[in-house]
Amino acid sequence: MKPDTTRAFPARGDVEAGQYDIAIIGGGMAGLALAASLKHTALRIALVEGRGLPELAVEPLLAFPPATDVGEYDARVSALTPASIELLSDVGAWRYIETARHQAFQTMHVWDAMGTADMQFSADEVGAELLGCIVENSVTLDALYRTLKRAGNLDIFCPRTLVALRTNADAGAVQQLDLDDGCTLHAQLVVAADGGNSQVRQLAEFDSRHWSYQQKAVVATVRTSKPHQNTAWQRFLPEGPLAFLPLGDPDKRLSSIVWSADTEVAESILERGDQSFRQSLERAFESRLGAIEETSRRYCFPLQQNHATDYVKPGIALIGDAAHVIHPLAGQGVNLGFKDVRILSQEILRAREAGVSMGDELFLQRYQRRRKSDNLAMMAAVETFKRLFGSRLLPLIWLRNEGMRRVSGITPLKKRIVRHAMGL
Repeated sequence: MKPDTTRAFPARGDVEAGQYDIAIIGGGMAGLALAASLKHTALRIALVEGRGLPELAVEPLLAFPPATDVGEYDARVSALTPASIELLSDVGAWRYIETARHQAFQTMHVWDAMGTADMQFSADEVGAELLGCIVENSVTLDALYRTLKRAGNLDIFCPRTLVALRTNADAGAVQQLDLDDGCTLHAQLVVAADGGNSQVRQLAEFDSRHWSYQQKAVVATVRTSKPHQNTAWQRFLPEGPLAFLPLGDPDKRLSSIVWSADTEVAESILERGDQSFRQSLERAFESRLGAIEETSRRYCFPLQQNHATDYVKPGIALIGDAAHVIHPLAGQGVNLGFKDVRILSQEILRAREAGVSMGDELFLQRYQRRRKSDNLAMMAAVETFKRLFGSRLLPLIWLRNEGMRRVSGITPLKKRIVRHAMGL
């Protein structure tokens, strides 16, 4: 069946129906960023997304203006590193984010609820202007869609879902994709950017290691009586970490909170009345930003870790959460996904220059080698922090507090940690 491209953006007039170089499955941040990275090439790209496209305002400034109402902010935010900001700048999306709501932070303050040690990291320590920037996920998605509005090499199939994936061995591992409306697409390379429960990963039978943390994260927007000081705050509690991430409201008194806790505790937090929740949050945060004056609606999602044993097969590549999902305590999930995008786009262009198929396994293996070790290192570090700060054993409590004190006093080590966290 010929594809019915109910899309927001025009397709190339010379594209044979259903024939593409690359098919990206998933229109989240990673999938859109990959499409944006390749928008100036001659590659023919299809993007399949199961959700509806956002309504784009005529002027970016009107889409997400600064606001003081906690209910106006997206509950899901990301702490974008300078490396991610550079990628978004390169694809043309950051200029839209700059005119919308965002908040740079120059300092990060971390401390242990079961000890006296703490650590403070500053952009000044590495000669940088900022450690990162807190941006609502909806703002980043809107900016990426805007960059693709006039992409002449892109078709968006939306809302559509993938139901079958088949390899045509006679055509050099060209993938055939069957969508839920009966249409069929063909592509040299299929990129799975469809999240932690990736349909592509399952249909292509990629092995993965998965486990639940038996925790949930409660997220909300809160107003504090004191300004957030352009600082990202994190306190390690026995039941899980609590983060206050600064938002870009005019008074600098709004923060996005991510409170990770054991499942029963998180569900109890979610069910509390507003006043009880504010009191509990204020105690858990030691009133570092004064009283919690107002909170938005709360949301909750389960926490898990998932890592694909391999990121590639002939004609298929996994990026972002489809390849790796980590605990949010370090705020690195989306940043790892953007790193995947950067490297995979480079390897795609390398294959193009060499005159070989986009799905050539040798070039895809280069992408895997360049990304897998970095992702595994970050996942191991996050897992170590999670286990170390989640323990109530006295020897480990002493060890982590002594470690924080020592790291705070070793400037070269602190600089190395900061630069790694910044994606540099």
